[in-house]
Parts: sequence; structure tokens; C-alpha cells
Amino acid sequence: MSHTPQSPARHLRRLLELLAAGAPAEELGTVAAEARRNGATAEDLAEVEQATEAALRVHSTLRQHRRREAELTALFDTAGDLAALRDLDAVLRSIVRRARMLLGTDTAYLTLPDEEAGDTFMRVTDGSVSELFQNLRLQLGEGLGGLVAQTARPYATPDYRTDDRFLHTGSIDAGVLDEGLVAILGVPLLLGSGSGGQVIGALFAADRTPRTFAPDEVALLCSLADHAAIAIDTAKAMADARIALAELAEANAVIGEHSAAIQRAEESHDRLTDLVLRGGDVADVADAVAGLLKGDVAVHDGSGRPLTAVGAHGGAASGDGGGAPGGGEDGGGAAEAADLVAAAKSSRAAARAVFRDGRWVCAMLAGQELLGCLVLYGRPDLDGPDQRLFERSSVVTSLLLLLRRSVAETENRVRGDLITDLLTAPDRDPAGLVARGRRLGFDLDRPHILLAARTGGEARDRLADAAVQYLFGGGGVSAEHEGAVVLLLPPGGAGPGKAARLAAGQLGQLVGSPVTVAGAGPAAGPRAIADAHTEGVRCLRALRVLGRAGQGASVAELGFLGVLLGDHHDVDGFVTTALGPLLEYDAQRGTQLVRTLRAYFDCGGSLTRAKEDLHVHVNTVVQRLDRVQALLGPDWNTPEQALELQLALRLHLLSGA
Repeated sequence: MSHTPQSPARHLRRLLELLAAGAPAEELGTVAAEARRNGATAEDLAEVEQATEAALRVHSTLRQHRRREAELTALFDTAGDLAALRDLDAVLRSIVRRARMLLGTDTAYLTLPDEEAGDTFMRVTDGSVSELFQNLRLQLGEGLGGLVAQTARPYATPDYRTDDRFLHTGSIDAGVLDEGLVAILGVPLLLGSGSGGQVIGALFAADRTPRTFAPDEVALLCSLADHAAIAIDTAKAMADARIALAELAEANAVIGEHSAAIQRAEESHDRLTDLVLRGGDVADVADAVAGLLKGDVAVHDGSGRPLTAVGAHGGAASGDGGGAPGGGEDGGGAAEAADLVAAAKSSRAAARAVFRDGRWVCAMLAGQELLGCLVLYGRPDLDGPDQRLFERSSVVTSLLLLLRRSVAETENRVRGDLITDLLTAPDRDPAGLVARGRRLGFDLDRPHILLAARTGGEARDRLADAAVQYLFGGGGVSAEHEGAVVLLLPPGGAGPGKAARLAAGQLGQLVGSPVTVAGAGPAAGPRAIADAHTEGVRCLRALRVLGRAGQGASVAELGFLGVLLGDHHDVDGFVTTALGPLLEYDAQRGTQLVRTLRAYFDCGGSLTRAKEDLHVHVNTVVQRLDRVQALLGPDWNTPEQALELQLALRLHLLSGA
């Protein structure tokens, strides 16, 4: 079957139509074959083939332009992402996804350095299916990625597994094998240009089949890597800017707080100073501090006793500043006072307020003398400015206490003269003594507990001052009389014995030596107070004879022994009369007749219990009692003589002989 030759123009038109339709290169090649089949002449066929070659070149140029257009579009989109940078991870994921799409690879990924670990890690992956590969970490110089980071140059391999240009490691090869990658192209993420550029990561495109990457593909990936580097650097700069702004805002807030604190401190100082100048007392200062610091405030003296306590809003929390001595002997109160004194000493050593047991404690000092402490409750979060305000308040309170103590010492000297006159001649002018006391602000007709205190050695000279300090804030008065210090104080709910024990302990601490204190009363009126003093002196003498120096008690608490000793009985003579023969016998022969007799009476006359107490045989006890009978006479065990012997034995034991 023959074909009528067709004009070459028809075939040329066909080539143009295919080009216009964007047909693949394979379809362009069929035009020349069709002309040959249709019987085109050699001259026409040559013309068609030349036109086909030109069409293929045009097709290639158009394809490259379209690809370049897509690349430029991707780069413009990436630049737009950078301009609206909000989320660095989102931008990096977009860059990696576009790299995979434009290069037509199976996967793409981006690695960044881990400065703390000293290696690099997978930051973003696209098209990866291997968890092992996604968690790979590379040291500098390891694998293709390590070489890219080390040299700051792009590298490509058509088959990574057989390429010996890279340092292969077991972990990297295992990850690449698990992902199934063969051809890999990697380019550095560079900040700066030339030899001074800094590598901050690497961008990769990879295929699971062998492939040779063209130079324009390398250039495209480098362009995307440059954008990624800009994104990372921009994000870091923005983060640094945010941090700087936050630090600036914080610094501005601190400056503002500091300025406000200074102003508040000035106002607080003026308020406290004005309060003192207007004649305010310790309770007023405590009330002001409580209001300023929004907490409960208490003031304690040097021995831990409360002077006053107020609430956060100015209402009295406890006490009225009276803190009378003798107002609490329970173990909890003593332990609380001891804890406060210890905290105040820590504050003195640190020269600042200290936080102890949920409260702030600041020492109040006169030089190095501990006047007491200021205590703040309910403010565990006390900050710097408020802490300094609290410490400044303790200084103001210290000055006020010093002023009050100076006034109290002066008043006490005047009142002390009154007490001396009262004790010397209570019946000379009792009405005049009472009137004189009222003029001095001291009502002798009110019941008072009388304490007589005595110490020995060098501490004797300090006892009078210690008594003034002990009574400070409590409404009492003290005076020196006949070698002892006499204190008159309100009962305050404590009996004379309890008040004496409290005073003995705290006066001993103040003078640094044991102080013996006797209590008497309550007594009202000059005559009764003088009688109470006589009773107190008698009790003091009894305590000394009983070897109870440094303790406190009342005559009533000593019972029959107190009455006996207080009536000027000769204790040594009494003991010698009752036990003299036994004492002399024991001293000469080293026997234990006195001890045996005491054990016999202590065991209720039981020989069996006495021998167990003495750790001897019962026959030994019998023999010793026979010797007692021989020395004291046959009536030694009669009720009357037994009572005398037991009393003498007890006095002998208490005297420490």
C-alpha cells in the first residue's frame, strides 16, 4: 500500500502543537518516524529531523525553565515563611519538605549540632520510615554528614554503602541500611561567607536507588540550606531578643521595687521616729511594725520573757506590755524562752534577722548587750526590703528599751529608798509610807510578792542591776537591804514559791552565778510587807543551811524543816546531839552505822529490806543495830527518839556532810 507524500509543513506544525501542549520528548521523536512512514522524500525527512532536534532543544529549555520557576517559587515561599517566622520547627519542616519535592528524592532531612553532647542529631526528617535512622547521632567527621560539617562543603554519593570517602561507623551504617538509602546529597548550613563562615547544621536529600545528583540540584539544595541557616539564626536572634527584653523588664521591675522599697523604708523610718519622739512605748512600736509588715509582732526581753505582742492590724494579740516576772513556769514556756534567746544570739552573731521555727527573730542590742528580741510571725516570705525594715525596727525598739530602762533605773532608785525605809521602820509612819509610795506611782496597799535574793562572790555586785533588769516592764521595784536584794512585784497568778524559782533561774543567768531566792507573801501594807521580808530572810537562811544554793522556794514549801531552821536553831548542834556517838564511831573505825540506821528507818524498820538496800547479810544489819543500841542507849527506837534520829539523819543528809 503506497502513501502520498505529505508536505513537511504538516510535520513542523505537529511539532509546534506538541511543544505547545507540553508533550514529553518521546512524543516529539515520533514525528520524524511518522514522516518516514508516510514516504517523505529524503530532503523533506532531513528537514523534519532537523526541526525535531530543534523542538527537543526547545522542550529541554522549557522543562528547565519550568523547573527553575518551581525552584524560584519554592525559594520565594521559603523567604515568605522566614519573613513571617513564628515557629522555627514549622519553617524547617517546610524547607525539608520542599527539598524532597524539588529534587524528587525519597527522603530529605536536616541535622543540627548538640553543643552539650558535642555531636549532631536529626532535627527534621521528611519521607523517613525508620525510627533508628530518625534517632541517629553523628560525631564530627563521621559519615557523609560529619564530613559536610567538618569541611563546610557539599558532598554527594551515588551509592553511600560502597563509597569509601566517608568514615563509616556501625551506628550510622545501620541507620542508613534500616532506612534503605543509597544515593545521598548533603550541603552545609552556613552563617557568613568565605573561610569565616560558621557551619550550624546540614541539609540532605537522599534516594533509595543509585543516583547521580546534577550540579543544579546541588545548587538548589545549597539555596534551601542558606534559607534554613537564616531561619535558625533569625529564630536565635529573636529568642535572644525576647530574653533580653524579659531581662530588661525584670531589671526595670527590680528597680521599681527597689525605689518603692526605699520610699517605703523612708516613710517607715519617719513613722517610727515620730512615734518615739511623741513618747510612744514598746507596744506602740510593735503595733506600728505589725501594721507595716502585715504580720504578728512580739517583743521579748533578754531572758525570753514577753514584753508585748500585737496583731497584724494593730490589735493586741497577747499581753499589754506588762510581761510581769513570775508569769509562767511551765516547761513549754521555759523551752520557748530558751529557743528565743538562742535565736536572738544567732541574730546578734549574724548581725541580721534570722528565720527560726516559722518566725523571724532580730536581736535588740545595746553594744553587745542583748536587750531582747523582736519577733515577727506570719511572714515566712519576708523579702529583702521588708527584712531590712524589720531589722531597722529592732534598732528603734532597742533605743526605746534603753530609754525606758534608764528611766526605770532612776525610778527604781527612788522607790528603792522607800522600800529601805519601809523595811527599816515599818511602824514609824505607815500612812506616810503609803502616801509617799503613791506619789512615786507605787501602791503599797496592793498585794505584792516579796522576794529576797542573795548570791556570793563577785556576782554580788551585779545582783542589784540584774534585779532592775529582771523587773523591767513588769511593774515591780527592787532595793538592796542587809546584804540581800529585795524585790516587790505583783502576784501575776504565781505564788511566792513559783515566783522565787523563776527569779532564781533568770537572775542566775543575768549575773552568771547561782542566785538563791526566797519568796513570801502576798502582802499588802507596810507592816505585812516587813513581816514578809522577815519570813523571806528566814527562808533564805534555811535554803543555805540545807545546801540548796541557787534554788528558789518559800517557807511554806520547806514545811517543818523550814520552820525549824528559820527559828535560829543550831542545826550542827542538833545533829551532833542526836547522832554524835555514831558519827564519832564511824569516823574512827570506818564503819557505816549512820548509813545503816538511815536505811533501817527508810525501809520502815524491815531488816530484810534494809540488808538488800545495803547489800549485806541480814546478820550484819543486826550486828550494826546492836552497836547503835550500845552507843545511843536502849530507847533509841522509841517513837520520840526515833523521830529525832530521823530528823537528824535527814538534816545530816541535806547538809551534804
